[in-house]
Amino acid sequence: MGSVEHSVPDALQSGRVARPALVKVWDPFVRFFHWALVGFFAFSFLTGDEWKDAHIVSGYVIAALITFRVVWSLIGSEHARFSSFVFSPLTVLRFLRDTAAMRAKRYLGHNPAGGAMVIALLLMISGIVTTGYMMTTDAYWGIEWVEDTHKVLVYSTIGLIGLHIAGVVLASLEHSENLVLAMITGKKRPK
Repeated sequence: MGSVEHSVPDALQSGRVARPALVKVWDPFVRFFHWALVGFFAFSFLTGDEWKDAHIVSGYVIAALITFRVVWSLIGSEHARFSSFVFSPLTVLRFLRDTAAMRAKRYLGHNPAGGAMVIALLLMISGIVTTGYMMTTDAYWGIEWVEDTHKVLVYSTIGLIGLHIAGVVLASLEHSENLVLAMITGKKRPK
């Protein structure tokens, strides 16, 4: 008669709980885009009027990153696509209500609030790039409303970044996972 011990995994015999295997969620381009945007946005903010040429080049790099990310949102991997993270406003509001009660559903990709933040940041940074470019043209050089709009968009984006970081921390705590590490490795535990 065979021993039951041989059919039980070693992790259970030793009293340890086996961790579930991780699954790929964020593809290399999404991770590169995210961290490159963080770096170039910070660089652009810090250089501003102090190092104009570098600031302008950084703006063009950000414009290219945004362009490629939008294209990738249409043709990229499953969790990179708009179709996987753009939710209705009502769904976003319900998700935020559930988050406030610490009972929000866990999503493998972006949750509804995270998806809304992606869209908001893409739009805001696109506005920053557009007004920044406008300030370099003869038609809009020295036009006060363009510069004012550029600054308002920059500081509004910094506010959104603060909300984004707070949301990442909250979701990480609520679901006991390290979302920052997931954006580095590309992997999360399965649902």
